[in-house]
Amino acid sequence: MTDKIIITKLHFDEVVVPTHEGAINSSSLPKPLHRQPVDGKKAWGVQFDELPKLIVTMTLSNGVVGYGEFYRDHDWPTVKNIAQGLIGLAIDDLTLQALPIGLCREHYGFECVIWDAYAKCKGMRVVDLLGGPIRTKVEVSAWSSHRTLEDIGPVAKRFQDMGYKVLKLKADLEDNVPELCARIKEAAPGLKLIFDPNMRWKNLGYVRPLARALEEVGNVLLLEDPMPHWMLMQGADLRKFTSIPIVLHVSPPYEQEGQAIHDAINALMHGAVDGFNFNAGLDSFRQLDGIAAAAGVNCWHGSEIDLGILEAMFIHNACAAKSCVWPSDIFGRLLRQHDLLRTPHRIDAPYAYLPEGPGLGVEVDREAIERYKIGEYTVTQD
Repeated sequence: MTDKIIITKLHFDEVVVPTHEGAINSSSLPKPLHRQPVDGKKAWGVQFDELPKLIVTMTLSNGVVGYGEFYRDHDWPTVKNIAQGLIGLAIDDLTLQALPIGLCREHYGFECVIWDAYAKCKGMRVVDLLGGPIRTKVEVSAWSSHRTLEDIGPVAKRFQDMGYKVLKLKADLEDNVPELCARIKEAAPGLKLIFDPNMRWKNLGYVRPLARALEEVGNVLLLEDPMPHWMLMQGADLRKFTSIPIVLHVSPPYEQEGQAIHDAINALMHGAVDGFNFNAGLDSFRQLDGIAAAAGVNCWHGSEIDLGILEAMFIHNACAAKSCVWPSDIFGRLLRQHDLLRTPHRIDAPYAYLPEGPGLGVEVDREAIERYKIGEYTVTQD
């Protein structure tokens, strides 16, 4: 009888990895992008790179080591409670699509490390656990937050010169979006744009004139979340009004906002979307891709501007997904000072390539983790 392979140790490194200077937005437009309240502050009160990230290392009784990364702003009591429940369990006794972990933001960091360790034990890649790769590279976009009219042209040209075909931008109603598009068209002809207002264009009355103006400029590829998610009827009206494809962001890690996998079905039933931005874990992304592929619509893989381990998970997801055709939010070290990987992802704009090797195919850079670490926690089998 073969001895079971046991989870013997979970070690957590809490890090804060800043972005490169000027990588997020124009200096005169310091608009925080984390839209959830943090420590009693109002929503949109904290920039994403100010929030901690958690890196988890799982050690198994056979010597296999797995890696995982949590979405930002984790809850330590939840992390510790889940970790205590996993220690001593046999990795083969876990059902990957039904892990013994409740649905919360912390769920996805544990899922990431469990799938990585499980795949390594089987001598497989994570993409193989998802059904195998449909592609070995995934198109990715460049990214920027809010930019002034003076800054946007040089920013767009730099990305185009790097090889990117698509630039994703944030914009609220204070931004002169049509003029931004015009400046980009002049500085970087051929560069296509994805605009993500994060639901801040309020309602159809605001969106329609903007959509008409963007159609006239002609370089907007997709419009993501222009209005609040609950306005599906207005979303359906907007699709009839504009030729620009309308995209809904579905992200199960935002469970506290009520986002769920069935939101994709609901949006399709209302005729409110042309496709999706799916930011999800391994099992949930697989389910969401199944919905989109069956409906005959496209998606891209979203992110929270994460570090290298989660980005590896995103690449595996995207390479296994039939519907993942549009450029994904995988930016490597384009924005952050470090991705905490020993070897960065291969990103030759406009493509990110599937990592090689078992599991997620990545190794952490311990020196980099120590450089950015602000805390740690370890639990071991008694």
